[in-house]
Amino acid sequence: MPRLLAAFLTCVAAAALAAGAAFGIAAALDTAPEQRNVPLVTFPDPPAHAPSGTSAPAAG
Repeated sequence: MPRLLAAFLTCVAAAALAAGAAFGIAAALDTAPEQRNVPLVTFPDPPAHAPSGTSAPAAG
């Protein structure tokens, strides 16, 4: 009987420790500052339309 009680208390303690660690990690991640969403690579915007009097270059 004492071994069964010891095993039960060990399981309860391990579950409480795991739950505490999970809540602690979640709280630590929640307090981290928000990171800006900045792309690493940017490309220039294509021109809206070709100027009058010229045609678009042919693909080739």
